[in-house]
Amino acid sequence: MKATLKSLKTTRGNPAVSIFVKTHRTHPENEQDSIALKNQLKVAEDRITNEHDKRTSDKILELIHAKTDELDHNYNLDTLAIFANENEAQVLRLPFDAKERVILGEKFATRDLVRDMSEAVHYYVLVITSEHARLIEAINDRVVKEIGGESERQSQMSELTFPINNTSLPTGSKADRTGSSDDDSYLKEFMNRVDKSMQEFRNIDPLPVILVGDSRTLGFYEQVVDNDSFIIGKVEHLPNLKDGRAEEIVAGVQEVVETQRATRYETAQGELEKARNEKMVRTDLQQIYRSAVEGNAVKLLVRQGHIVPATIDESALTLLVADDATAEGVTDDAVSEIIEIVSHNGGEVVFVPKDSMDEKEPIALITRY
Repeated sequence: MKATLKSLKTTRGNPAVSIFVKTHRTHPENEQDSIALKNQLKVAEDRITNEHDKRTSDKILELIHAKTDELDHNYNLDTLAIFANENEAQVLRLPFDAKERVILGEKFATRDLVRDMSEAVHYYVLVITSEHARLIEAINDRVVKEIGGESERQSQMSELTFPINNTSLPTGSKADRTGSSDDDSYLKEFMNRVDKSMQEFRNIDPLPVILVGDSRTLGFYEQVVDNDSFIIGKVEHLPNLKDGRAEEIVAGVQEVVETQRATRYETAQGELEKARNEKMVRTDLQQIYRSAVEGNAVKLLVRQGHIVPATIDESALTLLVADDATAEGVTDDAVSEIIEIVSHNGGEVVFVPKDSMDEKEPIALITRY
């Protein structure tokens, strides 16, 4: 998702069309999603045909319909985002809420999505029992997907793909009850195979991992893990690990998620104070903007909810704060513009709770030099 948004930021079009539709994850609510999509596509069609020539509008609409006409709404998340120009169309299912709208411009409307992604905790939940291993991708308290055999990322793997069944235990094994030495060795071997798959999957798409399982099984996994630096926490004794709904499992790990969020901003604040001593901090919005564009950004700290309207001149690398967010030529949220630039250029963005960051200095950038 991050890679796709990064690619979309550099893509231009005349027009670049961005369409956002509210969707639903479950039946029967998702039965209305096809109607909501149809309504937004009609809005887009009217605007494109009214504002552009027939050849351009026909090409863009053809590409959009090729991607959306047969869309299976059973796999929807919370928002459907469609991006199209004359050359291609892409559809993203997003695990957070976005305002329904149609936007035509010279570039795609990815700014708010990048802000949402930067503020989120994005992670995997590795669910392990003595007989089974599952892998769930989540953002904050919402499931993105449970990784299955159809996953494109797993098509690149040489190790076992998730979900993984333990086929090494002998019939009648008591691995989850008595812990005999023979069964312990079989279980340890299974954990080793799960870890090799987990390590390879993270090499393809690296995210932190929360472990879920009973204490004994997790103990075996922790004994064989090749690299435990990616593990941000563990949760023991959640029910229904083999067949339970992914949503219930993700709900059960939220204490770890919030701890990770707190650790992230506490670490960033420590780095900020160190950078101050080395005079490698910018707090003026104009200076932050220029540094971000020039690639001189290591970590951006933003007070949650901080929004500033401004006039931005990309050619002159200037940003002037404005009083009226609705005035012509004014960007309603220059902070989100900066967030997108920092993320695009490889910097990190950390959101700090309002009560943990001085409102007189609601944004600060740690620079490379």
